[in-house]
Amino acid sequence: MHASNPGPRSLQDVIDRVPNLVDYLYNNPTGARVYPVVLPEYTNWRDEQRAWRESVCLFDLSYHMSDLYVSGPDAFRLLESLAINSFRGFEPGRAKQMITTSPDGYVIGDVILFYLAPERFQLVGRPSTHNWVEYQAQAGGYRVTLERDEWSVSDPNRSRRVFRYQLQGPNAPALLEKLNGGPLPPIKFFHIGQITVAGQPVNFLSHGMVGVEGGEIFGPYELGPRIKEAILQAGQEFGLRHVGARAYASNGLESGWIPSELPAIYTGSALQAYREWLPANAYEAVGSLGGSFRSTRIEDYYLTPWDLGYGHILKLDHDFVGRAALEEKARQPHRRKVTLVWHPDDVKQVMSSWLSPGQAGKYIELPVSQYATWMYDRVEAKDGSLVGYAMWTGYTQNERAMLSLAVVEEAYAEPGSEVTLVWGEPDGGSRKPSVEPHKQMTIRCTVGPAPYAEPTRRYRGTMHKA
Repeated sequence: MHASNPGPRSLQDVIDRVPNLVDYLYNNPTGARVYPVVLPEYTNWRDEQRAWRESVCLFDLSYHMSDLYVSGPDAFRLLESLAINSFRGFEPGRAKQMITTSPDGYVIGDVILFYLAPERFQLVGRPSTHNWVEYQAQAGGYRVTLERDEWSVSDPNRSRRVFRYQLQGPNAPALLEKLNGGPLPPIKFFHIGQITVAGQPVNFLSHGMVGVEGGEIFGPYELGPRIKEAILQAGQEFGLRHVGARAYASNGLESGWIPSELPAIYTGSALQAYREWLPANAYEAVGSLGGSFRSTRIEDYYLTPWDLGYGHILKLDHDFVGRAALEEKARQPHRRKVTLVWHPDDVKQVMSSWLSPGQAGKYIELPVSQYATWMYDRVEAKDGSLVGYAMWTGYTQNERAMLSLAVVEEAYAEPGSEVTLVWGEPDGGSRKPSVEPHKQMTIRCTVGPAPYAEPTRRYRGTMHKA
């Protein structure tokens, strides 16, 4: 009697068993990102989008991101050794966007890093950076304790450790003052303080996304319903909109954040032990590639910090994984993050194809048009040559436009440049359940800045150095 062939146990097992990794990821059944528990719409996504520009909105961020708590005497040293960011002056009560890279200098992921207390940190984001930190902690023998609180996609009724509510919009400061029962304490940008809501002290992270001060309120999960009800009641006079999953996923189109880069960990002998450590059901193994760009080489999907607009974050004042490679890349040309504004007539042409005989163009979901974990749509010059990738696409009522966040070659990155986006997958589409048979169509695009929303650019200009 022959023993049955066991399934793959690690990401490396998966890679070793498939003829081509890109084909495997391209046809993975994972579709668009799920935002659990939060309703798709509380009113309608158009008015919910308008709220962060015209009044005030409430985002419930309690469920859709994974948390990793890192505690212990080596916690600071571990995180500093993996981040391209400087940790000089980083102290309890502050937060930062932390970027991690592979030994070859390509991005693994980004998270928001909270410095909660001496020797205690919290990482919030997609699991790719969490996995990397956890592996390095174990492999390096660091004196830390790790606690995972995974996103609630598989079990949306499971409670979390922390509730997290974000208030954004021009009326957010007034609403926060009402909730606090008076003026807020002076809390600098991306610093953490305390305010009082419904008689309860809660943590407050000061930051804004739409051109004015706003922030996140967070605290013990069991207090969440009480705090949310207080926000909803107090917000009525300020035109508060509770934002559902559909509108929430679109806010990055205006703020300029690309959340969907492929983790650059699938190749290289230096990362083989890591791939053998990652289980076969890890985020990196079950995610899906999508879009009109298709290559046989997984390396062609890797991105540098400059591609994603993180060049200003990179600081060579400390040793970290990827530093030597990034020092070399710093002397090379870089692609730039931009916003592509779709030509309205070409959008109409795709949509009209759905009402005509014959094969139609790929369906455009609104307001967010993502149909895979990691989207890479071809961006081409007039001669059809590849000049970049569009990675996050959708519609914003505030700009009355279809937009794509993209990375493009320097020569095509100036606002006003004209490029073409190829919409839809080659050969009629992949086997992902989110992809129907369709034909590729081209979209003329005008290059714009990222962030695209003018209030956000103005706010970033005054607050980035805080």
